[in-house]
Amino acid sequence: MTAEEQSNEGQHAIPLEGEDITPKKDGGVLKVIKREGTGTELPMTGDKVFVHYVGTLLDGTHFDSSRDRGEKFSFELGKGQVIKAWDIGVATMKVGELCQLVCKPEYAYGSAGSPPKIPPNSTLVFEVELFDFRGEDITEDEDGGIIRRIITKGEGYSKPNEGATVEVTVQGTHDERIFDERELKFEIGDGESFNLPAGLEKAIMAMEQGEEALFTIKPKYGYGNAGNAKLNIPAGATLQYKIKLTAFEKAKESWEMNTPEKLEQSSIIKEKGTQYFKDGKYKQASVQYKKIVSWLEHESGLSEEDEKKAKTLRLAAHLNLAMCYLKLHEPNQALENCDKALEMDASNEKALFRRGEALFAMNEFDKARDDFQRVVQLYPANKAAKSQVMLCQKRLKEQHEKDKRIYANMFQKFAERDSKKEAGKVKSDNKENGTEEMEVENGEQEVASEAKA
Repeated sequence: MTAEEQSNEGQHAIPLEGEDITPKKDGGVLKVIKREGTGTELPMTGDKVFVHYVGTLLDGTHFDSSRDRGEKFSFELGKGQVIKAWDIGVATMKVGELCQLVCKPEYAYGSAGSPPKIPPNSTLVFEVELFDFRGEDITEDEDGGIIRRIITKGEGYSKPNEGATVEVTVQGTHDERIFDERELKFEIGDGESFNLPAGLEKAIMAMEQGEEALFTIKPKYGYGNAGNAKLNIPAGATLQYKIKLTAFEKAKESWEMNTPEKLEQSSIIKEKGTQYFKDGKYKQASVQYKKIVSWLEHESGLSEEDEKKAKTLRLAAHLNLAMCYLKLHEPNQALENCDKALEMDASNEKALFRRGEALFAMNEFDKARDDFQRVVQLYPANKAAKSQVMLCQKRLKEQHEKDKRIYANMFQKFAERDSKKEAGKVKSDNKENGTEEMEVENGEQEVASEAKA
């Protein structure tokens, strides 16, 4: 104990005692449980924890209190968002537990302190109550679809990216039944080929090497409303996965490659995408084609030869993406890629035809017909385009007939409504006239009565 601590201990009634909970067992954080918590589960690294606390110096001075503010304090455990003593101490608590943490300077604010309330080299005493904790939401939209709880923290800060080669151990559970337990090596973006849900790849991309974590994956990021018959997963199932990221090798980012590398890699993954497409793996194929676009879309200062190669690859990527999206029943995305292809080649046969298909799927039959007619004009041998023109004409005729029926019914309803209104008006007028006649008759009777009198 330092001279400062000995001096302060004599001024303060709280004894510096408790269980040493530091990993090094150096007495840096001492814990005394004042009220036991409930359950057996403890918060994990990355969990968001909710606490109340009161902070005191050894001389009895209160320097901070969430209770005084009337608002619980929250932070992500083990992420260095608070002093070391808190990351260590709160990780040992159960929900409902109330404890005292005695924190030496090296686990608090060190030799600098935290002016003006906390002097340099201060040992601090915290009373902490844990109310709740929950896993970390790793989805982009923070919709609670993928929740992570870290068992073992990984090393470094690097994480796998799209296209990275990863080595993992996975254990999938549903309703306490293990449905998948494997060691795998695969490329991020190719998980579907290994019967893995999309959410699992997103989970892996949030991990560091050596990390082991538990993930709860909601249906949107799992097997959705279709389920997975092969794995006996019902529709709308929430899945639990334990994943360990053993090793990974990141795919090169665009900025890490020079122009020759981008052109070379684009040619390689174009063939890879084509193979995926032939195998009916349209989502994986689209991932490959999108890489080509991202690598070459903004490349500038190319030689004439390289410019020609880049344009050819980009054009093929957009055309193939359009085809993938048509197969995936996403006509809006297909339309967008056709438009980009036509910006590069305004009379491209495939781009015009596929844009026509996308517009047809969106029930834009007149615009679709225009594209197919353009194909016929430019490429008279294209029999498929001629058939599509006729089909568009048929759909437009059907649509026209349907509209005529709708409008005819509408006008008939308007006429019936107006007729009813007119009939109601006449009835109302008659009623008013009838009342007046009664009044006149009554008046005449009264006159007659008076005459008789």
